[in-house]
Amino acid sequence: MRTKPSLTLSDVKKMLAAGEAEAVKNKWAVAISIVDEGGHLLGFQRMDGAGPISAQVATGKALTSALTRRPSKFFEDRVKDRPAFVTFPAGVLIQGALPIMQQNECVGAIGVSGVQSHEDEQIALAGINALG
Repeated sequence: MRTKPSLTLSDVKKMLAAGEAEAVKNKWAVAISIVDEGGHLLGFQRMDGAGPISAQVATGKALTSALTRRPSKFFEDRVKDRPAFVTFPAGVLIQGALPIMQQNECVGAIGVSGVQSHEDEQIALAGINALG
C-alpha cells in the first residue's frame, strides 16, 4: 500500500497565521479557508472587516483548487475561452486559491477572498510558503 503526506492541524494553523500576517501587513481584511485534498474544510478564519460573502467565496475557491489540483485562476482564464466552464461543478472559478502540494501529491488547498483576486492569491501563497 502506498503512503502519502497529509496536512496536520499544526500545518493548518501555520498557514492561517502566515496568511493573516500577509493580510495585516497590507491592511487587507480577508477570509482564508484551508481544505484537504477532497475539499473538506480543515481551517477557516474571517478577519474583522471582511465581508460575509468572503467566507463562502474563499471556501469555494479552495474547493476548486483542491479537487482539480490547479490554481483557481486556471479556470477563471478557461471561462474566457470556453464559457461552458461557468457550470463547472467544483466550487468558485475565480483567482485566489492554490493547491497545497507535498511530495508531488495534492494534500489540500488554500483559498482567500476579500481583496483583489491577485492579492487573494498573494495571501494564499504566503500561507503555503509557511510550510517550508
